[in-house]
Amino acid sequence: MTTPHTAPPAAAAAVPETPAAPKPSVLRLDPAARSVRRTELWLLLLAMAMVAGYLAAVEANMLDTVTMDFWYPAGVLTAVFLALHVVIRLRAPFADPVLVPTVALLNGLGVAFLRRLDLGRAKIDDRPELAIFAGDGGKQLLWTLIAVTGAMLLLWFVRDHREVSKFAWTLGLAGIVLVLLPAVLPGSVSEVNGAKLWIRFGGFFAIQPGEFAKLMLLAFFAYYLVRKREVLALASRRFLGIDFPRGRDLGPVIVVWAMSLLVLIFEKDLGTSLLYFGMFVVTLYIATERVSWLIIGLVLFFGGAVLAYVLAGAVGGPFTNFGQRVEIWLDPFAEPYDRGYQLVQSMLGLGTGGMFGTGPGAGNPLLVPEVRNDFIFAGMGEEIGLFGLTAMLALYLLVVSRGLRAALAVRDSFGKLLAGGLAFTLALQVFVIIGGVSKLIPLTGQTTPFLSAGGSSLVANWLLVALLLRISDAARTPASTGGVRR
Repeated sequence: MTTPHTAPPAAAAAVPETPAAPKPSVLRLDPAARSVRRTELWLLLLAMAMVAGYLAAVEANMLDTVTMDFWYPAGVLTAVFLALHVVIRLRAPFADPVLVPTVALLNGLGVAFLRRLDLGRAKIDDRPELAIFAGDGGKQLLWTLIAVTGAMLLLWFVRDHREVSKFAWTLGLAGIVLVLLPAVLPGSVSEVNGAKLWIRFGGFFAIQPGEFAKLMLLAFFAYYLVRKREVLALASRRFLGIDFPRGRDLGPVIVVWAMSLLVLIFEKDLGTSLLYFGMFVVTLYIATERVSWLIIGLVLFFGGAVLAYVLAGAVGGPFTNFGQRVEIWLDPFAEPYDRGYQLVQSMLGLGTGGMFGTGPGAGNPLLVPEVRNDFIFAGMGEEIGLFGLTAMLALYLLVVSRGLRAALAVRDSFGKLLAGGLAFTLALQVFVIIGGVSKLIPLTGQTTPFLSAGGSSLVANWLLVALLLRISDAARTPASTGGVRR
């Protein structure tokens, strides 16, 4: 941690914004770029081989044989990820070679596990005939095609991540509207399992607007803090060796805090509230390097959560759902067949898996409610065990660390804040969902990135990856290639 000071850190200082030069053609890539992309290709093929192996193991345990059908989902995934690899070669030749293979492995395992759930629901005689695009696994495979296509389009048309800052205010306003929209809609349209996070269209199609709002708000936060970091970095007084900001500079933090409390109360979701407020405070910390902002953020958020819990018991109304979730978290076995059933089954599933798991397709994950989305981590934990879950968390850690690495390497202030915020947001989303499933924190309505069933989350998170690829390409492009190292 750097020593507190009154001026913004050199790492976040403004630098001349040099226009981006056209990237060299893929046919004229220098040896360094070819080596980077070759590494990505081999890692991607390895990841898809692991997904195919998982699918084969599922069939071996559930069908007592391995048919040739297990190749079909793996083949479709391999084709779409190779298409993304080609786009990266053309549009972002110096981008981080580890991001796409790591995320592809997580996405592929999610598709494979959802197909395993489909096989579990089907009658034994019907399992060998299960179509590739049938059930949740088939829908997730289709959503993967859409999500990766969206990432390719973003990389193709957004040649410089700084172009996003031109629309910062528009994105910020749109993000706020998307965050608050489910709260004002009728529960029949927006509420699922007590949380108002969705917008359903005719009962056949639903989106979770908050997933896209997080990207829009992050772009706005990065733009705003680049221009206000000097004011926000000013110290007012020192307390316990820490410089705290002036009272009049707390306005933006109070506004975002109030918005997060509105989400907590009216949308009845702790995870989304924590995600929005947390990503703003951390982006603020990256911009100013003042630990006092983290302390203020933690005090405000946990103080608001405690106040909401107290009001749940005293007033009820919109606070009731949050109070019930806290009570379930404190003692899920008080009502193990009613309100605490989900969490109890989740913990039993994780405990059954032990260290090594029962094996893909050999467990009973369908005993866990909502195993296709909120509790997919618990369902997979039963079959791959603690070692498998640890490896999966390591994959998430690798993606986050690569995002932070891009933030450190890129030279423009907006790119630093945007990449750092994107990486932290992914980490925080993983924390709040896995924390809820494992009883570390109260249950949340967040999805596990790249694993859970659902198109909104998958599309939004692949767009997040595309932005990290674009920023990492800007950070890693050497001046000798004719590009500009920004």
